[in-house]
Amino acid sequence: SILETLSADGSEPGAAVCVVRGGDVEVAHQVGTRDGVVGWDPATLVMTYSVAKPFAALTVLTAVAEGAVRLDQPVADVWPEYAVAGKADTTVRHVLSHSAGLASFPEAASRVAYDDRETLVALLAAAPPEHEPGAAVAEHALTYGHLCDEILRRATGDDLADRFAAIAAAHGWDLHLRVAPSDLGRVADVVVVDDGWRASYLKDPRWGPALGRPDGLLDADVLNSDRFRTTSFPAIALHASARGLAAFYGDLIAADGPVATLLGPALHEAYVGPAAAGHDRTLDRQVTWTLGFQLDAEEIGMGGAGGSSAWWSFGGSYAAAYVTRGLGSHQRGEAVWEALESASR
Repeated sequence: SILETLSADGSEPGAAVCVVRGGDVEVAHQVGTRDGVVGWDPATLVMTYSVAKPFAALTVLTAVAEGAVRLDQPVADVWPEYAVAGKADTTVRHVLSHSAGLASFPEAASRVAYDDRETLVALLAAAPPEHEPGAAVAEHALTYGHLCDEILRRATGDDLADRFAAIAAAHGWDLHLRVAPSDLGRVADVVVVDDGWRASYLKDPRWGPALGRPDGLLDADVLNSDRFRTTSFPAIALHASARGLAAFYGDLIAADGPVATLLGPALHEAYVGPAAAGHDRTLDRQVTWTLGFQLDAEEIGMGGAGGSSAWWSFGGSYAAAYVTRGLGSHQRGEAVWEALESASR
């Protein structure tokens, strides 16, 4: 398999692929180790960076479904401190579609601990947007989860990671926006596999601010700590198994499926349909965003900075996930995608 090839040439230290079609697991394969010693197994969890974002969005949408907040309601209605510096008209939809204009934490966040949630949220509330809300798109690389979390807290009183944990447990998705102490023993240690991976982000004029504030979230030692794993940082801190991600994407699209049942028809359509499009100022390419996913003619899904990704293939009618502990480029994930698409034709 493609995973065996990547493992044999030394480019893949530990990873898994899972494919679900018609509710059945068609492919479930893993290679390498979770920590250099212990073999990867189907229950292994790994941090997947922005693969997290659709789950932060889904959690907010469940509050919308309950009537606690509306998609086109100003964020400031539930979070009054947000109504400053040109953000009074920012809506919940703007936040969920990466068009709120807060793609980076302010520079002051460079001096704030990544788990100081209250200070980071206060910085977002006070910050001016980088563009008029709704007028452009730019992936909210680190800020997305804190915006979603605070909107949810103000509207319902719920912590986003806790609320998502209940949703995931009810649906059998092995996905975690905060790792419970009982699950820490099955989390893989991430390791940098591409020299210069961290520097390539931090030196980039777009990605440096977007992923470098607060500090440490591109450092393997930070990501491998129990302190990080038990912190809710919902833009990036999804710890997932390949099977858990593929199961979710297998449940995602059908109008009578579990996700549609959870949200109701209109919100489900909003979740998976186009919401905002344009030249994404963070990604520096044309992107169509739904309320949480990237969407194109071939698939709906989301990838993460380390290389992990998960998606639903429209042409192949399958759900797939590739998760890796090797922090590097997207070349390995692209090779997996190409192999799966070729096999599905």
